[in-house]
Amino acid sequence: IMSNANESSIIKLISAEGHEFYVDRKCAMVSGTIKSMLAGQFAESSGEISFPEIPAIVLEKVVQYLYYKVRHTNSTQRVPQFDIEPEIALEVLMASNYLDC
Repeated sequence: IMSNANESSIIKLISAEGHEFYVDRKCAMVSGTIKSMLAGQFAESSGEISFPEIPAIVLEKVVQYLYYKVRHTNSTQRVPQFDIEPEIALEVLMASNYLDC
């Protein structure tokens, strides 16, 4: 599959409050939902995706996880624990379930 020439290597994810998170495309593709949105004929395929139902504090943790997953997949070293604050654990779980990551 050839990569589209104007396909940005950075994806912008926008939280419910309008906070913008710039994420490396390779990391964003860990999410099956984001991968589908970027591959499809949706407005999101432009590289900017809004998540009006996901608060910034939760989206930030999900973005941290995407980078964590890419960094530690197939790692030969001990993988450090990925910490999630108890106050947002349920929301992070729901968001990661929705985002398929």
